[in-house]
Amino acid sequence: MSDKKILILNQQQIQQKIDRIAYQILEDNFDEKEILIAGILPRGNHIAMRLKTILDKIAPFSSRLLTIGLDKQSSQLHAKIDFDVQDCNNKVVVLVDDVLNSGKTLAYGFGVFLDVPLKKLRTVVLIDRNHKNFPVTTDYAGIALSTVIKEHVDVVLDEEGQEDAVYLR
Repeated sequence: MSDKKILILNQQQIQQKIDRIAYQILEDNFDEKEILIAGILPRGNHIAMRLKTILDKIAPFSSRLLTIGLDKQSSQLHAKIDFDVQDCNNKVVVLVDDVLNSGKTLAYGFGVFLDVPLKKLRTVVLIDRNHKNFPVTTDYAGIALSTVIKEHVDVVLDEEGQEDAVYLR
């Protein structure tokens, strides 16, 4: 794999994508009283926090941030959550991750909510790579990239000494 990085999104473009997604979430949920934004650690949670900040300014509904930690290497669902999943009963949940590649991470994220009757479950990714092995689609994506499997997408968010960016290498 090459060490050469190609800049896909800079800091300003990332913020524009997140702003646009926040407005799409607002339009989809305008009549709600509250929505739950579930960020998958680590970078999905950063995006979820940014979405919540924007929605708190523009939306008539309240939003609550939920955090999901997943063991992505396991062949079974192992999730650490900072909330009681029953609190999601009959509510809108927006599941957030940074990159959709195979769909495994989002599929595991869905698994957290399988035993709870939700009003609506929506998905957000900053980058959709179109290499799905699982039947997963996103409701809101910052950008869809047609890449080859060997290529890797690096999302840099809130990392010490580095500006937000998305690279293809």
